[in-house]
Amino acid sequence: MKKITELTAKAAAEHFLKGSSYFNGDFPDYISFQPILAEVSATLGGGGFTGFKSSNPEMLSDVNYSFVANKDGRFAWRPFELMHPAIYVSLVNLVCSEGTWAEIAARFSAFVHGSVTCCSVPVVSVSHQSDQAAQISKWWQEVEQQSLCYSLEFSHVLHTDVTDCYGSLYTHSIAWALHGKEAAKSGKGKGTLVGDKIDFHIRAGRYGQTNGISQGSVLMDFIAELVLGYVDELITKRMGGATDFRILRYRDDYRVFTNSDVRAEEILKVISDELRSVGMRLGASKTFVNTNVIEGSIKPDKLAGIDLQDLGETNAKTIQKQLLRLHSFGRRFPNSGALRRLVGDLHTKVAAQNGELDDLEVQVAIATDIAVVSPQTFPAVAGILSHLISLQGAEGKIILWSKVYQKMSKVPHNGYLEIWLQRVTKPKAVGLEYVSVEPICKIVNGDNVDIWNNSWIASQDLSAALHVSKIVVKDATETPEVMALSEVELFKQNAWSY
Repeated sequence: MKKITELTAKAAAEHFLKGSSYFNGDFPDYISFQPILAEVSATLGGGGFTGFKSSNPEMLSDVNYSFVANKDGRFAWRPFELMHPAIYVSLVNLVCSEGTWAEIAARFSAFVHGSVTCCSVPVVSVSHQSDQAAQISKWWQEVEQQSLCYSLEFSHVLHTDVTDCYGSLYTHSIAWALHGKEAAKSGKGKGTLVGDKIDFHIRAGRYGQTNGISQGSVLMDFIAELVLGYVDELITKRMGGATDFRILRYRDDYRVFTNSDVRAEEILKVISDELRSVGMRLGASKTFVNTNVIEGSIKPDKLAGIDLQDLGETNAKTIQKQLLRLHSFGRRFPNSGALRRLVGDLHTKVAAQNGELDDLEVQVAIATDIAVVSPQTFPAVAGILSHLISLQGAEGKIILWSKVYQKMSKVPHNGYLEIWLQRVTKPKAVGLEYVSVEPICKIVNGDNVDIWNNSWIASQDLSAALHVSKIVVKDATETPEVMALSEVELFKQNAWSY
């Protein structure tokens, strides 16, 4: 794998313009944003969006498209935001122009030799691995393994992270991160600073707001890393060359290694102060100190998941008993990375089942409830359900899928889950009429609905390139009834990164 800052400007642009970079989450394989990105890129011709507008998109509230993933089946949500493709491609063209890319890469290089070791600069794969898999491998090597090594030097590890990192980032701080605060202040409004131009692009799709950036793309991960790297630099200056501690950062998650509670709290104060300068604050509920570095370096859900790695097969030989153990684990560690990985592993086991099952409806009920409590597991749970319910006759399939649909539909405000519910109920072999208010689901059904506001665009060519029907790259009704293991492979890989 290779850090993205080690790429040429052209290679970086190609990477950012991939559909899997535009939205780095999990969607069914009949949905892809690659065709729209390619057509928009060809229309813009390497330039910006401003020459194609009739009005200022910053004055509109729905230029970007937002949808949510429910995190706990109730009131905790994770927002995703699909940047308007014209603004996104324009921003890629800006960031990856030759001089600008070199300037940004130089800033990242300057962050390296400080008090904070960053382990989360986006990487790209240089092998058969996906880019996501390469990023996950980097997490394991640089965070968990290094944390364990620090147990030889330190007795305490403090964990903390940023509350709503992307939603709270002050966009004017992008220029501070790139040019320095004083230079950014003096150059403000002159239209010459790259940082201000990046800020302008982000605000253009977000109703002019200066608080928050979109969440869900590799490009925005990269911008967030630029600002967090600047914060790392500020922390380094505040620490004044002290060597009695270590700090590891992965995205907005910090691990501070020291030899006393007092020193850990002193450093926490410094981190908190510097994050506030760019609009961010630490989450008190997720800040804690562990006096055993080995134990504190591995997340509790992962340790528990290691114990359950075989899903209890020694004493739980049936799929039903393994589902029950997984259900119990999910109640203790809802939506955890370990739970998502274990559900993915069980999907592989269930896929190997053949023949009739006496307790089929019971298995369906348990699997569905796992997803209700932990909605982010639904891609893999959907795979399990597709295998189980496929063993039923035509009438039985409709009955079971209807019950699953009715139960999952009670999870509030969850467009992400609805997209995956459509995946498992849409195939002809299922025979269930799926109704959803989620715009992406409507587009899959053939409806002509907009997910981005294009009213500010003057160019007919650009408007044509943005036609949302292009995101459906194959007929969802022809999708196999039973989900292949490869369909949730990205889901399993992503489970390792949390």
